[in-house]
Amino acid sequence: MTAHILLVEDEVKLARFIELELGSEGYRVSVAHDGMAGLSLAREFNPDLAILDWMLPGLTGVELCRRLRATGSKVPVILLTARDEVSDRVAGLDAGADDYVVKPFSIEELLARIRAHLRRTQEPDEDVLQFEDLSLNRRTRQVYRGKRSLELTAKEFDLLEYLLSHPRQVYTRDQILETVWGYDFMGDSNIIEVYIRYLRLKLEEQGEKRLIHTVRGVGYALREPNL
Repeated sequence: MTAHILLVEDEVKLARFIELELGSEGYRVSVAHDGMAGLSLAREFNPDLAILDWMLPGLTGVELCRRLRATGSKVPVILLTARDEVSDRVAGLDAGADDYVVKPFSIEELLARIRAHLRRTQEPDEDVLQFEDLSLNRRTRQVYRGKRSLELTAKEFDLLEYLLSHPRQVYTRDQILETVWGYDFMGDSNIIEVYIRYLRLKLEEQGEKRLIHTVRGVGYALREPNL
């Protein structure tokens, strides 16, 4: 996916130059020229990276960064500034900034730093399982179909997590029973069909294509629609 970058810079010509360079690299860019507008855009769009000028009208880049961190935002922040004293660097880092670029700067250096920070944030999260437009967070136990949040019971979550752990792999009913319900499960073996139906109803509630498929005589698999 194309990374979305928030640029907050009060020098209009410089902001336009950076915006064009970022656009030519394929990034989506939102631009603000003062701190409060930048804060509003950050809250509205939750960008993948923010570039903040230090000296902004209304709200400085350092204060903007501090406010973002206070809300729990982990967006990588690069500060742009003419200040090059050690104390200034410390102040910026203490406010939660991830990097610091001194004006005047080379656009190639800024682009390289952006790529480096985006690589780190876009590394696969072992807590998150994804397939097609379905995502499951093992840590927060949140599940999304596209942007739609799904409310699952504990057992529905466990079953979906198991299927998502190896997409396209066919799991037998015995494998599912042993892993999701446990070796000592003594209930009705039709429980799997019941929970598969529950999951399908929730996953396809708004007409989405089917992801959980029945493999006749074998079991179930999570795979692409219409395969």
